[in-house]
Amino acid sequence: MQTIGNDSDNSSADGRAGEERPRGGDFGLLFAGAATAVVAAGAFLAFGDFDSPLRGPLTLLLLLGAPSGALAIALGGLQPWGRFVASLAGGAALNLLVAQAMLAMHMWSVRGGMVAVCGLSLAIWALALLTRRHPDRMRRTTKSSET
Repeated sequence: MQTIGNDSDNSSADGRAGEERPRGGDFGLLFAGAATAVVAAGAFLAFGDFDSPLRGPLTLLLLLGAPSGALAIALGGLQPWGRFVASLAGGAALNLLVAQAMLAMHMWSVRGGMVAVCGLSLAIWALALLTRRHPDRMRRTTKSSET
């Protein structure tokens, strides 16, 4: 019979207490950096008007990745898979809303749609960063209100 222990004391497997074990958080940062590079390459190819076989796929990734990334930052309190699904669905919805609004106003253009989606993504990202509650700031506020 195997028991499941509780590692709440942060002790390592060889008995040395106080040492942190790697948690695998670097993979998430690596993925975020790669996604940012792909989105930046898509923006460069799309706005630069270059003829490349990668222009179409990278532009599609730009149009889906920019709003999804901004929404993922805004939805920081959710579980990772829930945040992934919600931000992907929200990114697709933002693209559809921009396309529908531009078509309804008879102002549709490919470059205008990309500018609108990227602008809204930047606004969502900035708003999410401005309204984010920093853990240290919350601790200081809680400690000062208790005294």
